[in-house]
Amino acid sequence: GMGPARINTILQSAFFKLTGIIPEEQAIDLMKAAAKATYGRKGDDVVQKNWAAIDAGAKQVVEITVPESWKDAEDEGLHMTHATEGRQDVIDFVNNIQAKVNAQEGNSLPVSAFKDYVDGTTPSGSSAYEKRGIAVNVPVWNPENCIQCNRCAYVCPHAVIRPVALTAEEAANAPEGMKTLDLTGMKEYKFTMSVSALDCTGCGSCVNVCPGKKGAKALAMENLEASENEQKYFDYTVKLPVKEDVIAKFKEATVKGSQFKQPLLEFSGACAGCGETPYAKLITQLFGDRMYIANATGCSSIWGNSSPSTPYTVNAKGQGPAWSNSLFEDNAEFGYGMLLAQRAIRDGLKAKVEDVVANGTNEDVKAAGQEWLDTFAVGATNGAATDKLVAALEACGCDKAKEILAQKDFLAKKSQWIFGGDGWAYDIGFGGVDHVLASGRDINVMVFDTEVYSNTGGQSSKSTPTGAIAQFAAGGKETKKKDMASIAMSYGYVYVAQISMGADFNQTVKAIAEAEAYPGPSLIIAYAPCINHGIKKGMSKAQTEEELAVKCGYWHNFRFNPAAENKFSLDSKTPDMENYMDFLNGEVRYNSLQRQNPEKAARLFAKNESEAQARYEYLQKLITLYGADKKED
Repeated sequence: GMGPARINTILQSAFFKLTGIIPEEQAIDLMKAAAKATYGRKGDDVVQKNWAAIDAGAKQVVEITVPESWKDAEDEGLHMTHATEGRQDVIDFVNNIQAKVNAQEGNSLPVSAFKDYVDGTTPSGSSAYEKRGIAVNVPVWNPENCIQCNRCAYVCPHAVIRPVALTAEEAANAPEGMKTLDLTGMKEYKFTMSVSALDCTGCGSCVNVCPGKKGAKALAMENLEASENEQKYFDYTVKLPVKEDVIAKFKEATVKGSQFKQPLLEFSGACAGCGETPYAKLITQLFGDRMYIANATGCSSIWGNSSPSTPYTVNAKGQGPAWSNSLFEDNAEFGYGMLLAQRAIRDGLKAKVEDVVANGTNEDVKAAGQEWLDTFAVGATNGAATDKLVAALEACGCDKAKEILAQKDFLAKKSQWIFGGDGWAYDIGFGGVDHVLASGRDINVMVFDTEVYSNTGGQSSKSTPTGAIAQFAAGGKETKKKDMASIAMSYGYVYVAQISMGADFNQTVKAIAEAEAYPGPSLIIAYAPCINHGIKKGMSKAQTEEELAVKCGYWHNFRFNPAAENKFSLDSKTPDMENYMDFLNGEVRYNSLQRQNPEKAARLFAKNESEAQARYEYLQKLITLYGADKKED
C-alpha cells in the first residue's frame, strides 16, 4: 500500500542508520514518521504494529564479520559445462565482454573490445557460462521411483533438467555416484536424469508434474549446497552426443521423445516457474537447428536475449536459432521480411541446382540435387537432402558447384517463427500479425498469452479477460477478451491452435509440430501463467494452473487445420464449470477485486463465466461446422 517515495524514505533511513550517517534514534523517528504517513488512515492499531516492527528491527541488527581474504578474491573464470570445440567465439565474448558487463564494469570497456561485433551480432549460447547458482533448493533424482516419462524436462522453464541416454561405456566413465537405470525399451542404453544445479531457479515445476510410482515422486527439492554433485553429473552428460536412434524410437514429436533432443534455449533469465519458456524451449528442440526467430519486444525478448547473455544456443554442428528482436509495432513485418529474404536467396539457389541437375554431368550431384528439389519446401526432410547435396558439390569441385557452395548456409529450408506476447499480438502489433497471416506464406506465429502486458508492469491488454485487475483496469476490466483465434480461423487457410501445456502435454507438442509442418501461415496461442497473475499456490504450480484453467472452462485447447479432412478438433474435454469461480479466486488478479469491491466482483466474474460458457458453445458449433468428431469425455 506504500507509495515509492515513502518506501524510499524508510529504506534510506535504515541505510543511513546502518552506515552511521545519521544517529540511530533519528533514523528510527524518520522510519516511524513514514510508516504513520502511509498507514495512519488505517487506524492507530496498524500504525502501532508497524512501529513495533521498526523497533524490533533496530534491536536485531547483527554485525557480520567479512573474512579478510575476501579482499583478494579472484574471479572463478568460465564454468566449462559445454563442449567448447569450435566455440572460441563465445568464449572470447564471455571473457572480454560478458564478464565485464555482468560485473558492472561495462563502462570500462574500450571501443576496440567490440570490434568483432560491429554488425550487432553476438555469439549464441553465452548464458551457459554464467552459472548463477541462485536456487536455494534444486531437484534431485531418485531412480527407484522414475517411470522415464520425461515430463519434468518437458515443463522445465530453464532447461536445467534433462534425460540422457548413455552407452555402456559412457555410463562406466561417468563421475562416481551418478545414478542410472536401463533405458526402457532400449536396454542397450542407460538412462539418467541430470540437473544443472547452478542454472536452476528452484521453481519446483519439475517435481510438481512428476507422477512417480505409487504416489512416491522421482524428484525431490533438496538444498543446493547438499546437492553439489548434481552439477558434476550434468557437466559430464551435457557433452555426450545426442542419441538419434533413441529419438527415432520414441519419436521426436512426442512428450518423451522430444526431451532426448538438445534444448537450444537454455538458462534464460525468465522468472522461476515461467509459463512462457517451456513452449519456446520445446519449439527449439523440434526445429531449433533450422530456426529463424523474429521476437517482439516484451518478456520473450527480455528472457530471450538480455544483453550481454544469450540463452539461445547451438548444437554440436554449430546450428541453432538465428534470433533478432524488433519492436512491438512491427515485429510481424520484421519476421515476414526474414522469410522473404530467405526465400529470395533460396529461389536463386534453386535455379542453379535445377541447372546442374538438367545440364550437369556429375551423377552424384544430379541425384543429390534432384532430392533437394523434391524436398525444397519440406523442412523435415530438406535438411538431410541439403547435407547430401553439399557433400556431392564439394566432391565435384566444379565452378557451378562452387557458386552454390558460396551460399550453402542458405540451402536448407528454414523454419521461420515470429515470437511475442499478447500485448504485441492482440494489441500493438495486431495489424502486422493480421497482414502476415493473410499473406498465405509458410510462416509461424507463436503468442505467449499471459493475458496482460507482463514485462512493462502488468497493463491491461485486449487479451485480458473480464474482471481481471491490471494497470489501466484497476477496478477490473469491463470488456471481454478478444477472440484472436476466431479472427485467424476466419481466413480459412491459416492453421490455428490454442494450447495449454499443463492441461495436455501431448496436444501441445502435436499442435506445434502440425503448425510447423503446415505449408501456410500458422498461429499458436499458448496459455502462459505469469507472476503477474498472483497464483495463490505460487509459480511452482504454473503447470497445474494451466490444467485447472482448461478443466473449468476458462481456457480451451483446440486445433484448426485447413489441410485436415476434419478441420477443427476440440481437444479439451467438456469443462466442469462448477469450479470456475474457485479458479478465479485462486489468483490475485481476480480475488483482489473480490476483496476491494465484492459487488462489482460478483457482477464481473459472473460476466466472465457467462462469456466462457458462450465460448465453449461456439467451439462446439465449429465441431459440427467442420465435421470433426468431438473427443470423448
